[in-house]
Amino acid sequence: MPTQKLVFLLCLLISFFSAPSLALLVAGGSSCSDSVFPNNRVFASCTDLPNLDSFLHWTYTPSSSTLHIAYRHSQVSSSSWVAWGINPTSKGMIGTQAIVAYPKPDGTVAVFTSPVDSYGTRLQEGNLTFPVSDLSGMSLDNEMVIFATIELPENTTSVNHVWQDGPVSGDNLGMHGVSGNHLQSMGNLNLSSGQAFGFHGGNSKTKLKIAHGVLNAVSWGIMMPLGFMAARYLKALGPRADPLWFYTHVSLQLSGYFLGMAGGATGLVLGGMSSGNHHACHMGIGVTLFALGLLQISALFLRPGKNHKHRHIWNWFHHLTGYLVLVLSLVNIWVGFTILKPAKGWMIGYGSISGAIMLTSLILEVWKKMTRDEKINGAQVNATPTSAENKV
Repeated sequence: MPTQKLVFLLCLLISFFSAPSLALLVAGGSSCSDSVFPNNRVFASCTDLPNLDSFLHWTYTPSSSTLHIAYRHSQVSSSSWVAWGINPTSKGMIGTQAIVAYPKPDGTVAVFTSPVDSYGTRLQEGNLTFPVSDLSGMSLDNEMVIFATIELPENTTSVNHVWQDGPVSGDNLGMHGVSGNHLQSMGNLNLSSGQAFGFHGGNSKTKLKIAHGVLNAVSWGIMMPLGFMAARYLKALGPRADPLWFYTHVSLQLSGYFLGMAGGATGLVLGGMSSGNHHACHMGIGVTLFALGLLQISALFLRPGKNHKHRHIWNWFHHLTGYLVLVLSLVNIWVGFTILKPAKGWMIGYGSISGAIMLTSLILEVWKKMTRDEKINGAQVNATPTSAENKV
């Protein structure tokens, strides 16, 4: 093998083994599921809000219409105020019943309620249209948290909520930003299902999340398994499927890999847009998959001839890497589902397709074994001497 090919392969191996470590190093921050609150506070549901590096944790008790919340706002300085509120009348800012918090010079956190009745509000303290109790707040490591218990009207199943941040000087709260994410920090909270939805479904971050999920589910979760099936089961048809199985296999694998690259790129963009929200496990597996895929593509060009003395080593490497890609792909897709928390329809749809692929593979595996056994038995019968031959 030429020296340059050996060097190229060595570089690929180095990138493969170093990629997960690099991913873990660069993936800092947290998500809503990583939080641990003081006094052993635990909440039934949580969601990573789509804007302003914010997270909401809540527990809703339908029998008493009581909502316990912890609102976390990360990446804020000591000169910032944060707020979260429910708008019982509309989807926007006007009418929001807000809970506001800001750090005081003495190190404590001031928390109070403020009804928002105009765009020119100064967030003055006042009573809300529903009872609020157990108000408290904390500030630590550029993050502020608001705790509260809210009594909602009976039979409430969902609420419109708004969250925001802005500058503070002493006890004077300034106006929040009026562009970008500050105008999109609102959504709907479904208390029954435990899901949160943004009103701005067409904003760039939401589109990127959908694109990231769809691209990776189709590439790693559908095209890669189909490429595997093409090689394993079309090839079993014998010479009549040659070279159809090979070109089908390569086409599906290459298309899936490049489609997966596009999905990975959207993930990197999403990570850049959410400075306080990264997922080390998901990112580490993703980078490993890209490295393994690159190794597979390189192996295609470094493949020795069928009769080469080292061909069996190449086959072993190619098959083992392929199986590893399939397993990691399946795991990472479902890890992604737990992060994005899409509507159940997305998970049911992919789960149905994935289940159909697995069931088809199982059926074809049985067929392949039966076909192979028939060939072996046929060969043994043909090799057995006839009675006439035995007499000679």
